Amino acid sequence: MNCKYVCFSVDLLFYIIGPNDENELLLMNTLTTFYETVSAILKKNVEKKALFEKIDSIILAADELIEGGVIMEVDPGNILNRVVIKQEEIPFSEQSVTQVLQTAKEGLKWSLLR
Repeated sequence: MNCKYVCFSVDLLFYIIGPNDENELLLMNTLTTFYETVSAILKKNVEKKALFEKIDSIILAADELIEGGVIMEVDPGNILNRVVIKQEEIPFSEQSVTQVLQTAKEGLKWSLLR
């Protein structure tokens, strides 16, 4: 296994592990992308306490970065935009009837356009 790590913080280490035949530059680029995304989510305050407060956003960012072992995105800005958009979605129980109908209409429109 090929293991890369980066330490940009006093109390956190970020690791990425890949097969021996994986390109090391690709692994480091992926790790750097993840760190930059986490740093943006935490507003440059990369510490354990801040990480635990925003753990849901960070897990979502990791999911946007890598899907089933495949690197899906390497631009921290795109990942951050997707994380912000997904968090802005309000649960149905907290929406008004008009908001629920608007959400359903948008979902139907996107399903028809695919």
